[in-house]
Amino acid sequence: MSVIKSFSVGNGDTFYIKHGSSNFTIIDCCLDDDNKDAIVNEIITESKGKDITRFISTHPDDDHICGLEYLDDKIGIINFYCVKNEATKTDESVDFDRYCKLRDSSKAFYLYKGCKRKWMNKNDKNDGKNYGSSGINIQWPIVDNSEYKNALSNAKDGKSPNNISPIFTYSFNGGATVMWMGDIENTFLGKIKDEIDWKKIDILFAPHHGRDSGKVPTDILNQLQPQIIVIGEAPSENLNYYNGYNTITQNTAGDIIFECESSKVHVYVSNKNYSVSYLEDENKSNTYGTYIGTLSV
Repeated sequence: MSVIKSFSVGNGDTFYIKHGSSNFTIIDCCLDDDNKDAIVNEIITESKGKDITRFISTHPDDDHICGLEYLDDKIGIINFYCVKNEATKTDESVDFDRYCKLRDSSKAFYLYKGCKRKWMNKNDKNDGKNYGSSGINIQWPIVDNSEYKNALSNAKDGKSPNNISPIFTYSFNGGATVMWMGDIENTFLGKIKDEIDWKKIDILFAPHHGRDSGKVPTDILNQLQPQIIVIGEAPSENLNYYNGYNTITQNTAGDIIFECESSKVHVYVSNKNYSVSYLEDENKSNTYGTYIGTLSV
């Protein structure tokens, strides 16, 4: 069993995956004075007993690295995953400074399509540790792609780093496949869509917090066939609600927890009044919040 949690942090992203193996993965952070103690304390508690902890940074926008200095000081990040980049900012912050320090250090592992790393997606059973694999696989970037090189150049010049975001999946053995795209933009996806093998997934975290500007093109969605699309916490007037797809809107659901088992995902939210009609009711207890139903995969 594994647990995926998407924290309700306003206009930003903070996730973790508590893997069934001895892995724990944090994806981005958006921490402020109101939530940082509770979130970081939960991360510390839930990652206890895990031998491998990694932080995946999709890109260095403030709403994806806010509180990174605090988090690093508290847990000591030793595995920092990001794309290789030279992003700069005119309005630097302590969190961007910490991002650059981690990005440019020996703690960094640079992500690219098909990359392999022990315990990320390789399990070396002969090393005597048997930590297992995290089940994370990188679908993008292709580092020599001209559109991607242009996105890197823009980020280096202090422009938006949205389109340097990697695309990656987490797959639970015999169960759900979940996809993240960071803040990658609709127009950029349209340019690179033929470079990626879009295999079927079960859950998609809509890019750019569910904004229209990050709307996944229809022809890509037709290949991914997601059973659930999670729409983030961008202002409601900027959201695309992905008509025709089953969705969970984090603006109203609050924290979202996916408990992944073989062939099933049990779904919980922090808002006790939130519900959806498309999930099966297996009468689960409110272990991680309010149980709203089960997805068969």
